[in-house]
Amino acid sequence: MIAIVTGDIIRSETVDPKEWMPLLKNFLKKQGQTPGDWEIYRGDAFQLRLPPAEALFKCMLLKSIIKQKVDLDVRLSIGLGDVSYKTEKLTESNGTAFVRSGRKFDSMKEEKTTLALATGDEKTDTTLNLLARFASLIMDNWSPAAAAIVQLFLEKPEWNQQQVAEKLKINQSAVSQSRKRAQFDLLIDFNKFYQSTITGHTT
Repeated sequence: MIAIVTGDIIRSETVDPKEWMPLLKNFLKKQGQTPGDWEIYRGDAFQLRLPPAEALFKCMLLKSIIKQKVDLDVRLSIGLGDVSYKTEKLTESNGTAFVRSGRKFDSMKEEKTTLALATGDEKTDTTLNLLARFASLIMDNWSPAAAAIVQLFLEKPEWNQQQVAEKLKINQSAVSQSRKRAQFDLLIDFNKFYQSTITGHTT
């Protein structure tokens, strides 16, 4: 089983690509090689292959990176499944993971959410997408400052609040307040629930 993430940058046309493209590319490069592991297409859309257990965490991380730019956001669909047709280019490969990710992504604007999942199991999808809608409401409202704090806590889980404060040159109480407002601990609990839910999921 693999995870395919399909995404695009929301309101990308309102901001110079120089503002966000390097951020997106830098993130994607850390996940693997293009075009086999990730590709950017149609200007602001992209597809990424990930281990299933890492998919939600990495989506949260990318969200925290993009949300540091005022007016920008990212829409992300995670599809879990297999690869039945593999080519050198990720966007030309196929399988249930690709189909689920793409179809779910296409329905997201209508559903007015920026995070969605498709596992192939209706009951699992209902539960995960209900939680994803709540997570979207939280993450969509991150300020750039809160997003920067979330990024550091995700990338440096061993760091305490004082270390984050020193890195960002702000006081520790501001880090604590932003972490609470960003609902960081709740989102980490969601990721743990997601990981336990998909463990052993082989459809």
